[in-house]
Amino acid sequence: MHKTRKDGKIYLLSAGNLMKLSRSVTMCALLACVFAPAQSAEIKGAGSSAAEPLYVALSGIYAKKQPVSLAYEATGSTDGLKKIRGNTVDFGATDIALSAEQRKSAKLLCFPTAISGVVPVVNIPGVAKGKLQLTGDVLADLFARKITKWNDPKLKALNPGLSLPDLAVAVVVREDGSGSTFNFTDYLSKTNAEWAGSYGRNFRIVWADGVTKVKGSNGVVAELKKTSGAIAYVDYQYAVKAGLASAALKNHDGRFVTAGAAGFSSALNNSGWLTRGTYEELLTDRPGFATWPITSSTFVLIPQMSGNPEKTIAAIKFFTWGFIHGDAAVGKAEFVRLPDVVQGRIFGELTTVTDSNGVPLKWSLSEVLAQQ
Repeated sequence: MHKTRKDGKIYLLSAGNLMKLSRSVTMCALLACVFAPAQSAEIKGAGSSAAEPLYVALSGIYAKKQPVSLAYEATGSTDGLKKIRGNTVDFGATDIALSAEQRKSAKLLCFPTAISGVVPVVNIPGVAKGKLQLTGDVLADLFARKITKWNDPKLKALNPGLSLPDLAVAVVVREDGSGSTFNFTDYLSKTNAEWAGSYGRNFRIVWADGVTKVKGSNGVVAELKKTSGAIAYVDYQYAVKAGLASAALKNHDGRFVTAGAAGFSSALNNSGWLTRGTYEELLTDRPGFATWPITSSTFVLIPQMSGNPEKTIAAIKFFTWGFIHGDAAVGKAEFVRLPDVVQGRIFGELTTVTDSNGVPLKWSLSEVLAQQ
C-alpha cells in the first residue's frame, strides 16, 4: 500500500475556471450545501495503476492544506471496481468509464480526473525514444507473435533509416485486469481486423503463446528494462519516469506521432468529450493531425448512496480541491485538463450523491474554493 508522498512530480489535473459550469447545475445550488467535515484523517482508494502517481502526488499537496491523507493501492482497474463494490475502500479507480447501465446496476458515480495515454515501449539496443515507427496493424502482429524478429521485413519497411538488429522480439504484457490493457487492445482491435476477431479488447485477455505476463505497471517496466529485445505497453507517466524508449505510432490521419500532452489534447478535441461532455467515449484512434492514437483517461468510482458519508465527503472534497487548485501543475505533469463542459457535468453529478437514506450529502464547494 502506498502512503502519501510529498515529493511527487505528477499532479491531478484540475479545472481552470469553475464558473464555467454546465447549464444543468448552478453555482448557487452548490454553494448552498452546508459543510460537514470528514471525521477520518485517511481516505482509502484502490485500482488503476495509471492513476497512482496522480493521486499520490496530489495527496502530498492536499495534506499541507487539510488534515487528510491518502492510502492508495495500485491493484489494477478491475480490482478498483471490485473493492468499491465491496465497500472496502472509499473510492475506486479505473481507466474505463462505466456505462449508464453499469453505474445504475452497481449504484456508483463514475467521473474522470485526467487525460493521458498508453504507449508502446521497447528495449532494442541502439534504438532511442521515438525512433522506432509502428502502425497499429504491425503493433498487433508483434503482440500476436506473428512478427518475432526485430529485423522483420515489415519493420524494416516502416523504418528504412533505422538499423534494426537480428534479435528476437520478447513481448511483455499485463497479467492483471488493467484499464491500460483495455485501451491498448481496443486500439489494436480498431486497426487490425484479425486482432479484433482473435483477441478483441478487454481488461484481461488470453494472450498469444510465448508472451511474458507480469502484474502491475511497475512490473512491466522492470521486466522490459532487463529484457533485451522486449516490447511492452505502459501508461505514459511510467514511460517518462523510467526513461523508456517509446515508439512513434501512425495515427488516424496517417502521421507518425509520439505521445505527449499535445497528442492527448488533439484526441480530446476530436471527441464528444469537448463538444458534449460525453466522457464515456473511448479516446483511441481519434482523428486529428497531432492526435496520439492511444489516448485514455482515468476515472474515480464513489458510491451513489454512501454508507459512510464522512468518508465519501472527504473523497469528494479531495478530488474537487484537485480540480480547482491544480492547474499550475498541468504543464509540468504533461497531462491534459478536462474540458469545462466535462467539469460542469462532474460537479452536477457530485451533488446527487446521498447517504443510505437518500439524503444528499452536505459539503461546501465555497470552502474548497477558498483553500489555496
